[in-house]
Amino acid sequence: MRTATLGPEQRAQALAQMSERELDVLVIGGGIVGAGTALDAVTRGLSTGIVEANDWASGTSSRSSKLIHGGLRYLEMLDFTLVREALKERGLLLQRIAPHLVKPVPFLYPLQHKGWERLYAGAGVAMYDAMSVSSGHGRGLPTHRHLSRRHALRVAPALRKDALVGALQYYDAQVDDARYVATVVRTAAAYGAHTANRARVVGFLREGERVVGARIEDLEQGGEYEVRARQIVNSTGVWTDDTQSLIAERGMFHVRASKGIHLVVPKDRIHSQSGLILRTEKSVLFVIPWGRHWIIGTTDTGWDLDKRHPAASSADIDYLLDHVNSVLAVPLGRNDVEGVYAGLRPLLAGESEATSKLSREHTVAHPVPGMVVVAGGKYTTYRVMAKDAVDEAVHGLDHRVAECVTEEVPLVGAEGYHALWNARARLAARTGLHVARVEHLLNRYGVLTEELFELIAENPKLGEPLPAADDYLKAEIVYACSHEGARHIDDVLTRRTRISIETFDRGTRSARECAELMAGVLGWDADQIDREVEYYEKRVEAERESQRQPDDLTADAARLGAPDIAPV
Repeated sequence: MRTATLGPEQRAQALAQMSERELDVLVIGGGIVGAGTALDAVTRGLSTGIVEANDWASGTSSRSSKLIHGGLRYLEMLDFTLVREALKERGLLLQRIAPHLVKPVPFLYPLQHKGWERLYAGAGVAMYDAMSVSSGHGRGLPTHRHLSRRHALRVAPALRKDALVGALQYYDAQVDDARYVATVVRTAAAYGAHTANRARVVGFLREGERVVGARIEDLEQGGEYEVRARQIVNSTGVWTDDTQSLIAERGMFHVRASKGIHLVVPKDRIHSQSGLILRTEKSVLFVIPWGRHWIIGTTDTGWDLDKRHPAASSADIDYLLDHVNSVLAVPLGRNDVEGVYAGLRPLLAGESEATSKLSREHTVAHPVPGMVVVAGGKYTTYRVMAKDAVDEAVHGLDHRVAECVTEEVPLVGAEGYHALWNARARLAARTGLHVARVEHLLNRYGVLTEELFELIAENPKLGEPLPAADDYLKAEIVYACSHEGARHIDDVLTRRTRISIETFDRGTRSARECAELMAGVLGWDADQIDREVEYYEKRVEAERESQRQPDDLTADAARLGAPDIAPV
């Protein structure tokens, strides 16, 4: 299989090719479900296009807890079908589809009551492990274990001694959610899908009651394209109702947005060898290992304000700090917080008033001829959602279509990853990079790391780390634009890397150097470089200001103070 690149030229070609001849399937929405749907469709032999109004994964799919998990709390809700399905997908991603991107992560669950709680929670975790193994793809993770208080405090010395009487430890998995989406899009492109971000659907083409295509505005180069398709799949998440409104039809269901925020703190602020999972009055709270950092989250509150830029308020931040500090011997303060991000979960409306109780099940519908809508669900089960969406779309095609094969399709970078990982010391000697750098690259790009080595061989300066964010090499910034579809500084600092949440300056000290590295690929002049830096700095300041506000309304108003960058 050839490796597709998502550079500026490929994007322009994709838009032109989509408008030249009718597609079998056009996917709207470039989050994880849209990306998965495009990959599912194209690997069944269907001519496929996918468009995204902003950047790949710029909405919900870059702002999750970054976990690939069965959903232990759904087991308590007796939602066995969802948990079993998610555990099967977790195993597939770990073992076959993306071993370079999805990694095991341990969690410690502190017990606060003697006797009954160990029996109750232990039975639940034992069932979780058993369901994982019974799925046929769960043997890659260690099974749970019971710990005494003394043993638990050796694993997590950061915990207060009076915060637990013992603990359980179990395993799930984690992923860089935005990087995963970009990799799925590249995989779809490698199999022949036409892919274009920053391409917004502004209307639909109709023949009678049937939807036969979409009008797409190119937000980078200007102009409008008419793309005809036998079936359109609306996978726009929290924007599902907005997209449906473009065809002036009532949807068969509604999607509500639930806001979840996360904090990022340096690794040395919490002394622990394991992640933590804590009960709250509403749900659960995770403390998740994340490289040289911890991610703490999440909240679960209704949100009906600006969907593109959900804002974290001061009250949200205090909520997370208060809950995590209830078990920490050395409490965290505001000054310990490096990064904050807020995302919106797309939940199917109508099952309950409280968003934390809304189902994570997904729904697929055919509201009008020619259009399929898929909504709800959770990140871990994206592949199942994509399969169901394409299965529904196939009913509207007039020829026989192959069954879903994505269970057997590794993402680009996965094939040969383990062999390259075993050779990482040799790779380090060959390239002159430290073995820790090679490991970092392999766990972000898999075998595609060789493409970064080629960039560094051509220009050795690209093998240097960014001075203000030294976890990342300069080559990664260039590669984000030349191969991964990044168009603006925000795409690189927020999604292709995580500099915006992993540094106390939120990426502002790296912005100019990143812009200068990007300029060579994207053809920016000095004025455009200045403009990109200015817009990014305004975005960061608006986010900081929103996080000082007491509630959602004032936080939303502050965040909207920074405009999005638009083409000149």
